[in-house]
Amino acid sequence: MRTKALIVVVVALIAMPVAANAGDGDWILRARVINVSPNESSGPILSFGGEVGVDSATTLEVDVTYMFSKRLGLEVIAATTGHDLSAAGGDLAGASLGDVKVLPPTAVLQFHPLPGGLFDLYFGGGVNFTLFYSYDLSADLAGLGVTDLEFDESFGLAGNIGMNFNLGDNLLINVDLKYIKIGTDVDVMAGSDALGTIGVDIDPWVFGAGVGWRF
Repeated sequence: MRTKALIVVVVALIAMPVAANAGDGDWILRARVINVSPNESSGPILSFGGEVGVDSATTLEVDVTYMFSKRLGLEVIAATTGHDLSAAGGDLAGASLGDVKVLPPTAVLQFHPLPGGLFDLYFGGGVNFTLFYSYDLSADLAGLGVTDLEFDESFGLAGNIGMNFNLGDNLLINVDLKYIKIGTDVDVMAGSDALGTIGVDIDPWVFGAGVGWRF
């Protein structure tokens, strides 16, 4: 999994300067407010039943796009969010399962069918790597003898549609929607022993709006 993650990050970061040397395309730098809204599902929470719930989160995101041509660009986004976890249904219904931070760098190849106008629509697809970090154990789980939750990294596909509103003087307003496939296996730990593993699919919708500069 780490090898796949390195491939995603390295290819995305190297492709941009290589492309810049190969052509005369534009760069677009944007700052957006994004809302990450999970469309989650999971396996049962061990013998307690029910599923893992993941709450929504809002944060700031920075992204950069290199336009290979007027119609084709590569966008890389960087942001991190924190999510509260809870039990939905089962014997633990309503219990807190702690909270975890998520770092999901994503690279998306975008096609712009109508470039150059006031409304610059784009759509495309790409890949995502997600790292889970800084997990905080809840008192509810600690009371059951759980000492930690360990999250596998995630590698999946991403779809994207959005629009730039070009205001002139290289300034633009942007709205953006992404759907990202994120899934992880969560080991429930008691000391050095794993009590069991829960498969969790997060699969969030990511809504964004912000401003950008073309240069």
